Parts: sequence; C-alpha cells; structure tokens
Amino acid sequence: MDRRELLKMIGMATGAAFVGNAMAWTTVAEATSPKAAGFSDEDLMLLNEVAETIIPRTDTPGAKDANVAHIMAVLVADCYLPEEQQVFRQGMADIDKRSQSDFGKPFLLLNKNQRQELLSALNQEAYRYNGEHRVSFWELSKPGSMPGKEVSLPHYFTLFKQLTLFGFFTSEVGATKVLRYEAIPGRYDGEYPYKKGDRAWAT
Repeated sequence: MDRRELLKMIGMATGAAFVGNAMAWTTVAEATSPKAAGFSDEDLMLLNEVAETIIPRTDTPGAKDANVAHIMAVLVADCYLPEEQQVFRQGMADIDKRSQSDFGKPFLLLNKNQRQELLSALNQEAYRYNGEHRVSFWELSKPGSMPGKEVSLPHYFTLFKQLTLFGFFTSEVGATKVLRYEAIPGRYDGEYPYKKGDRAWAT
C-alpha cells in the first residue's frame, strides 16, 4: 500500500477526505515540536489516551506504543489550516466537557468501557454531522476544498480518528509491528525525502 492508498483508506474509514493531506505531496520541512505548537504534556496525554481507545494494544502494539499524540500534534501544527486547528483544539476541550457531563469526571479518569462508550457516541455523531454538512471526499491533492466550492470542515472526532490511523500506520511501530513490512530498499526511514513525481515504494 502506498501513501495515496492509505489516505484513501482513512477517508473511507472516517467518511471524509483526509484533512491536511498536502503533507503527503510537499517537500519535507523540519517539524514543529508539540510544545512549540502550544500542546502541553496534559494535551499529549489526552490525545494518547483517545488514540489508544481507537487503536488499543492487543497482541500487537497500540497507539500509545507509537506515541501517536506526538505525531498528531506535529501534523496539526504543521499541516492543518488555522480553521482546522481551531476545530481540533475545540474538540479536545469538548471531549473532556462530554466526559464530565456524562460520567462526572475527565476523560483521563474514565475506565476502558466508559472511554469506548464516549468515543463510539462521538463517532456516530461525526458520521451524522459530516453527512448533514455534506463533508465528503474531495481531490486529495487539493486539501480543504474543491476549487470554487465551499466545503464544511469535518466533525472534530473525524480529525482525531484520521490522525490516529495515519499517525499509527505510518509510524515505525505501526508499519513494522502491525502491518507487513518489507525492508526495501534496506531500512526504515520515516523521513525519506520525497520529490513530487517520485514513484511510491511497493512495500
């Protein structure tokens, strides 16, 4: 599976095109650190626990093993448009607000079943929201909208889910411990330089 196929898969799994996908086709720049982007240690802890609820550790590693929160924060800081960043940050606050109203405590203090219940409800809400607001697929090379058309942003949980799936399956842990990985041309390199027009690896 190449990167474009992965983005399509994530889009189908979440009911919306992958947001911020310009990162797949642009030149590699130095990543912003989560702290420089304004993400606190508590924010990263929340994101890791949300991601771990989506991809829990079983007989294979889970999202926390890949430190998906760090990947999510970097992608939001470096690849999201300001409007998308705002939706993402509002979503972080809303998850704790929902947790307090539904269970009387913050998300980090919920047990496994409560976390799954809350995120399952948000997932259903996201599908409804995206359908009602006509958030649909758009051309992957044109992030945010189709030319000449106003497109609503996805529900924040869609962004969380997309970044979790993308961050995990493109991490070393996800790519080598969960997916089958053929070490061609020789070793794992998460920052292999990409130039527009290069052919994708077959592995």
